[in-house]
Amino acid sequence: MKESFFQKLKRIRPGDVGHLFLFLLAIVPAWIYRKRRKHLWLLCEYGNEAQDNAFALFRYLREHRPDVDAVYAIAKRSPMYETVAAIGPVVPFGTLRHWMYYLAAEVNVSSQKGGKPNAPVCYLLEVVLGVLKNRRVFLQHGVTMNDLPFLHAENAELSLFCCAAEPEYAFIRDTFGYPKDAVRYTGFCRFDALLDAKADPGLLLILPTWRMWLERECRSDEAFSDSEYFRAWDAFLNDPALDALLKETGMRAVFCVHRNMMRFETRFLSRSERVEVKPWNSVSVPELLKTAAVLVTDFSSVHMDFAFMKKPVVYYQFDREAFHRGHLPSGYFDFARDGFGQIAETPSGAIAALRETVLNGCRMAPEYEERVDRFYPLRDRNNSERTAKAIEELIGKR
Repeated sequence: MKESFFQKLKRIRPGDVGHLFLFLLAIVPAWIYRKRRKHLWLLCEYGNEAQDNAFALFRYLREHRPDVDAVYAIAKRSPMYETVAAIGPVVPFGTLRHWMYYLAAEVNVSSQKGGKPNAPVCYLLEVVLGVLKNRRVFLQHGVTMNDLPFLHAENAELSLFCCAAEPEYAFIRDTFGYPKDAVRYTGFCRFDALLDAKADPGLLLILPTWRMWLERECRSDEAFSDSEYFRAWDAFLNDPALDALLKETGMRAVFCVHRNMMRFETRFLSRSERVEVKPWNSVSVPELLKTAAVLVTDFSSVHMDFAFMKKPVVYYQFDREAFHRGHLPSGYFDFARDGFGQIAETPSGAIAALRETVLNGCRMAPEYEERVDRFYPLRDRNNSERTAKAIEELIGKR
């Protein structure tokens, strides 16, 4: 559904106005700078992050394609800043220089739709007013499973949309409104490192996604604690059967609080000494996904990374109807038909499925392996190479 002009304009907040001035200040220097660096590729994720597809592509370019003039935008306060700077050139995220690079770049590449000097102002310039006609490549953060109107062509106007799986590619190509050649099945850049991953048989990862309505409606910790979301995950984390399973098998569990639930992070506690509760910004989610032997999640797209490695997943989906009604509408992916593991709606059901999986040696059942093979016909280490070539083809069109 196409948003109205005023719906789009509402995204601009008073705190974003300062970036309008940075944009105006950057126009002339960017025009001059582009004459010096005609083929600049600017890559980023969120300001503080470097652990997703954009970072994987940046690392690939620095190691295998030094001919590409690539710069990564990341905040100086980020704990990843020095790590990225050791790999290649960086620009401080959200600064005047970032704006200058963004305007001068031949192509802007991000794994987040908001991966820009200031997302609302860029949205105003690129989509609402249409005055900024730059090339924008979307590498995605998670595999798209649902219909996402904010990513439709009329609401995002992306130049290149990269996909990780064949059914996902077909769905986006046929329903999101982009020209056929703007949607490409390249595979996710970060998947290049997954096939070499070695699992720790003693690690269980519990990683739920967030709920949009909770972020809007819960004005206090107490209100959040009354939510079905919190009560369901609290019941799972503190179920004696989970503690007993972990003790019996010698496993430990890490429960990772989603980045958009971080303001409620202190509400999540476990009485089990074998369960650690970790906020999003204190761990490397990609490393946990590579290391864990089993994953418990609800609807998070991280199960797609896990399944790519053919490691077992248990889905704890206590609010399926509410999730699709209030968070993301259903798309082509049906967990019962297409998912990669058992589905449970109660803590006891999820723990029973988990027990069966663990006692089976943490191996993915054959029926789910077959689904993985159908979903990911491309299972190699060439995703970054394909993505770089797709970007070069995009550039060559103009």
